[in-house]
Amino acid sequence: MKKIILTTFLLIGLFLCSSGQNYKVQFNDLWQKKDTLGQEQLLIKWKSAKPDDPELYVEYFNFYVNKSRTEIVRLDKNPKGDYVLKLMDKDTTKKEPVAYMYDDIYYKPELLKIGYAYIDTGIAKFPRRLDMRFGKVYMLGETKDYDAFTKEIIKTIDYSAVIGNKWTWSDNEPVKDDPNKFMLSNIQGYFIQLNNTGDNAQTVNMKQIAESVLKYYPDNVENLSNLSICYMLSGDFNSALTPLLKAEKFAPKDYIVLNNIAHCYLELKDNKKAIKYYELTEKYGDGDAKALSKKKLIELRNK
Repeated sequence: MKKIILTTFLLIGLFLCSSGQNYKVQFNDLWQKKDTLGQEQLLIKWKSAKPDDPELYVEYFNFYVNKSRTEIVRLDKNPKGDYVLKLMDKDTTKKEPVAYMYDDIYYKPELLKIGYAYIDTGIAKFPRRLDMRFGKVYMLGETKDYDAFTKEIIKTIDYSAVIGNKWTWSDNEPVKDDPNKFMLSNIQGYFIQLNNTGDNAQTVNMKQIAESVLKYYPDNVENLSNLSICYMLSGDFNSALTPLLKAEKFAPKDYIVLNNIAHCYLELKDNKKAIKYYELTEKYGDGDAKALSKKKLIELRNK
């Protein structure tokens, strides 16, 4: 699955694909040199000379995102990242750390707000530019502004129907891959990102995204499955079955769909149907799915 979930600098690198345009090449050079003063001066000159250049708004966004970015050292009890220093109690009988020290990234909201204003202007002027939309979505995810993150994704889904997925990317080049598949695969990544937060409150946002996709692409198996997951997370297994059984019609050998149907029937105490779908999962699944299904079938048949 292709994803747009990248580090900030990879995202910026994505935007900085060289086009041969003089201002963009100059900006790229200044970026490599980390010359922020030079970047700012060039952007002012660029804006004066070519105010309708779409790349100008991308680079203004990158400039303010980078300017807002600050690395800080945190000291608390909820560490994140790969490099964490444990601070132990002086009492050696206590085995648990009293706190953790680790590096974190902070974005200054006043500067990020300016960056968003530039990319919003770029999107308004050049609404087919999918890289602008996904760049903004990425940063909203980085800053955990998940409501705005979801709204921006839904705006993209809505506009995809208006233009028939005739998206462009950097330098106004058409998206080379299947634009519909490319857009939906990235949106699937965003759905997974929300799910991976482990925050049950994000189920509402996840459901809105799935429903928005299905509004225009009703046969999309991934989002039928996603919608069912939202219902399952809230314990509504009857409602979860409706999109799952629809997905099965489009993809009768999709073992993820089949396993989720089996799970729903299991939760609903319909063991006969649960056995049927665990058997199908065992038949079509990969190694892990086969093993899990086999275990479930043994348990069900021994009841």
